[in-house]
Amino acid sequence: MSQSSPQPERPCPSRPADRRPEVHSEALDITAPGGAAAAPVRASDAEREAVVERLRIASVEGRLTFEELTERTEAAYAAVSRGDLDHITADLPGMGAPGANPAPLQVKRRFSAVMGDCKERIVGRIDGPLEAVSVMGDVELDLRGAQVPSGEVLITATAVMGDVKIIVPDGVTVELSGHNFLGDRRVAVRDPHPGARVPVVRVAATAVMGDIKIVDDEHHTPLRRALATWWKDRR
Repeated sequence: MSQSSPQPERPCPSRPADRRPEVHSEALDITAPGGAAAAPVRASDAEREAVVERLRIASVEGRLTFEELTERTEAAYAAVSRGDLDHITADLPGMGAPGANPAPLQVKRRFSAVMGDCKERIVGRIDGPLEAVSVMGDVELDLRGAQVPSGEVLITATAVMGDVKIIVPDGVTVELSGHNFLGDRRVAVRDPHPGARVPVVRVAATAVMGDIKIVDDEHHTPLRRALATWWKDRR
């Protein structure tokens, strides 16, 4: 029996050659034309207001101090993109999460100095009006570390031949009313963004041959703030 010679291998017509182009991982990058990163989505006014409301709720739940609430509220109104807003609330739980325990109630409401000094840094929860009285003395009331669920603080300040100084967070709105006789009533705070729904400190002040001033952190320690800013810019 004769043996047939081997035939050359021919492609099978039922299996056409794969003519699809080879796909590399770089081809899957569809962020933007030319390989550039996609532009961030700009935030709307409604989204800013929603974040401000979320911050207010976090303050009521005891998660934010008066200073933190004010700083983040100001940052929310200044936010340009959705990413900026996400960064502001990154360490807060989502809406509907169980509330945290608020700080203990601020029991002491009246702070006075008669021919002496009284310096208080409030870290408790302010649920009612405060009173500061100075008679030939000095009273300093620091509200930056307090918890203010309502977003509003009411203070009655009286200075008779003495001084009352109230320190508030940067960015709050201060409303000053009252009278002075041979004395001075001053407010040294940075103006908040126009139309911004920021926390409010209302002070009814009476100065008789004395001084009453309300300052924010920027005006309280301007040298320290300048040094901190300089050091931050260097890093």
